[in-house]
Amino acid sequence: MSLHRKTSRRDFLKAAGRSGLGVAAGFVFPNLFLNRTRAASGKNPSEFIRVGFIGTGGQGMANLKALLPHATAVCDVDKHHLVSAVKLVATETGRQPKQFGDYRKMLEDKSIDAVLIATPDHWHALPAIEACEAGKDVYCEKPLTLTIAEGQKIVKAAARTKRILQTGSQQRSEGKFLQAAEYIRNGRLGKIKRVLVGLSGVNWTTDPPVRDSKPPRELDYDFWLGPAPWRPYNKQHVHYYFRFFWDYSGGQMTNWGAHHLDIVQWALGMDASGPVEIEGRGEFDPAKRFEVPVKFAVTYKYTNAVTVECRSPLIQVAELLPDKREQAREILNGKDEFHGTIFEGEKGLLYVNRGVVRVWPEEIFDEPIKSTDTRLYASTDHHRNWLDCIKTRQAPICDAQVGHRSATVCHLGNISLRTGRKIHWNPATEEIVGDAEAAKWVDKAYRKPWKLPED
Repeated sequence: MSLHRKTSRRDFLKAAGRSGLGVAAGFVFPNLFLNRTRAASGKNPSEFIRVGFIGTGGQGMANLKALLPHATAVCDVDKHHLVSAVKLVATETGRQPKQFGDYRKMLEDKSIDAVLIATPDHWHALPAIEACEAGKDVYCEKPLTLTIAEGQKIVKAAARTKRILQTGSQQRSEGKFLQAAEYIRNGRLGKIKRVLVGLSGVNWTTDPPVRDSKPPRELDYDFWLGPAPWRPYNKQHVHYYFRFFWDYSGGQMTNWGAHHLDIVQWALGMDASGPVEIEGRGEFDPAKRFEVPVKFAVTYKYTNAVTVECRSPLIQVAELLPDKREQAREILNGKDEFHGTIFEGEKGLLYVNRGVVRVWPEEIFDEPIKSTDTRLYASTDHHRNWLDCIKTRQAPICDAQVGHRSATVCHLGNISLRTGRKIHWNPATEEIVGDAEAAKWVDKAYRKPWKLPED
């Protein structure tokens, strides 16, 4: 069912029933789930998981569409976004969702079982932690955090409160990435020597720069800034473009890196660990339209002697695979650059990206993964996996620890880029070692009165 066309309520209910979401009864008898008794007690023994959405802009709207049958509340500091979200839910489900401008008010509502956070990155940690403390399960968009310290606190909060937290690194729920990770874990490429990660460049399309101005009436700009330092409103710094300013995000390193470096961690068996040495160099926009690098290269070294080369924009195979250029071009369909990941092993190459996984030589795929081989967590739908785990109380495919560790890889790369230093990282203690100045970048002060909870 397309959510972009007009759909009758009857058609929607039929489709929801076919999808196995188990919510049709909730629509036929909405008061059964949203009556005052249940709202007061917070108990919801039905199959209908009531989800509140915090942040309903671009990616937030995509998540809302994916989970419409469960949408009971929406929250945004931009009234235009809020109105659009309310309209979508009302039109497609026939229900009027609750509306909030302050996520804390949403968390007080005991009729809401779980929240999905799709705010700018600087607004991930506080809502996620406070949602856990309020007894809500959480789906939080990637990157899970703005800083390493935030991730450490999220992991502790999720464990302490026993909340289900799914990080929105949805590539783990796509079959091609699972296939790639299992082939690598089971030695089909032999020992892995290097991994090449190509990321998109900065997609800045708002030339020329504009002056600072008063924020529009529909946006609660002070709340949008939240824990970030105060700076005048500029329309080229908010909504999608927030990701290119350090106060709010980490550029394409944390945007696309949170996807592809996450797969690297998974395939290498490093979900509970990470690199030990990080060195990067970057080039910045001479016009200073944005703060993150226009171009960068970061090299990660792991204790298992694997080196990961992460570059943006993209990677030229002739530069990093000069002795295997033709083989690399073969798995890239004749291209010389790529977005995604190439694993270089003793026995060959494996390229994986969304919708594609190829190997050289092709004979590597002749031996399928067997039931007796190492098998990894399998999920075919990232949102569905979250909902299922809310019911079973089992860990989702990209839980708080996994999301934090993958975000940490991205943050370490950015720390090296911003400081110009080689970073030595201890994955066991999660500390930068031997460099007190660089170690300060693990955390970032919040603007008052916002603060992270004490451990």
